[in-house]
Amino acid sequence: MARDRPTGVGRPERAALVGLIAGRARRQEAERSLDELTGLAQAAGAEVVLRVLQERPKPDPSTFLGAGKIQTLAASAAETRVDVVIFDNELTPAQQRQIEEEVGCKIVDRTQLILDIFARRARTREGKLQVELAQLKYLLPRLVGSSAALSRLGGGIGTRGPGETKLETDRRRIRTRIHGISGDIAQVRKRRSQLRERRHKASVPTVALVGYTNAGKTTLFNRLTRADAEASNALFVTLDPLVRQLRLPDSRELLVSDTVGFIDRLPHALIAAFRATLEETGDADLVLHVIDASASDRDRRMNAVRQVLDEIGAVDVPLLEVYNKCDALTPGERRRLHDLDPSALCVSALTGEGIDELVETITSRLALDIRRVTLTFDPEDATDRERIARLYRHGRVVLHETRDGQASIVADIPRRLLNRV
Repeated sequence: MARDRPTGVGRPERAALVGLIAGRARRQEAERSLDELTGLAQAAGAEVVLRVLQERPKPDPSTFLGAGKIQTLAASAAETRVDVVIFDNELTPAQQRQIEEEVGCKIVDRTQLILDIFARRARTREGKLQVELAQLKYLLPRLVGSSAALSRLGGGIGTRGPGETKLETDRRRIRTRIHGISGDIAQVRKRRSQLRERRHKASVPTVALVGYTNAGKTTLFNRLTRADAEASNALFVTLDPLVRQLRLPDSRELLVSDTVGFIDRLPHALIAAFRATLEETGDADLVLHVIDASASDRDRRMNAVRQVLDEIGAVDVPLLEVYNKCDALTPGERRRLHDLDPSALCVSALTGEGIDELVETITSRLALDIRRVTLTFDPEDATDRERIARLYRHGRVVLHETRDGQASIVADIPRRLLNRV
């Protein structure tokens, strides 16, 4: 039977990380993935004391690593006084139960770890609902045969969220709860949709920031909007979407939204649960893909973000790639980045470098640049009266004259609104 070791008051859980080099995967990629898992474990409050990498053609259907390696892992975990073993893959319910039996301590997989971090970070009711929905969907198939995973009262990684409320293991009750939360989130989606429709009617353009977790999105968000959202050198600090105004030099405004960070192999349950939030991205006028220019595995991270954008139906939204943290690059690295992508925008949200150029590019891409037009209207016509009102609302009227029953207006208006007036 699995034994939960007491972690002690205030002492971080001691964690062992386990990765697999399978198929055509390279050791370097597996090591890098394990480095990322280390960051995730630390974000969940653990202290990593052991790392294990196993090479085999494919995962063992029973114990994932194979019988011999599992025995070695059990001995190493006991020797280093490990509280929790975290696998860098998603385990099947049967694998998780078998490994827990063999190793003798709590077993958590990558999906459960990410869900746990989200449970720690969620602040708003909406965020908590979305995380709980993802956790319940993850737990439902794991209720077969044993309720040990849910009845554990020791606390720590993998037991937050629903587990803390002594979640009933009865499938019917969980399905009822899933149905209830889904209904609440549907209301959230409806509210968001109404807000977006209102913004569209007001012709306020929206820019959505997306990127790999810890790419510096929130720091850039704060720099652009002069906001003070919490930014940290940690994973998944932003869960609840933030929308703020960006005032341009000529006093026009647009909206900028900061979203949850993406990660390689982001659990599908999370993507589904956060769809209400991620829809903000799919409905934006422009997506800023914020890239950590200093990351050694930059290309892998960029591909992970593109995959999630594809999954949430945002691939057709105009996209602008912004390389952040350029203050951390050497002159040689900057030249190589420019040679690779001559149109690359290189900025530093931390120092403010390149921000003015970024704002100019956003203005141009959104067709916010100004055109002076002379238009004639019939003030007796209701449609024309609405157009005149729209012209005053979204442009700067330079001259307004009425002759022979016709109104002639000279105005400066954003290019994107020309067809509307």
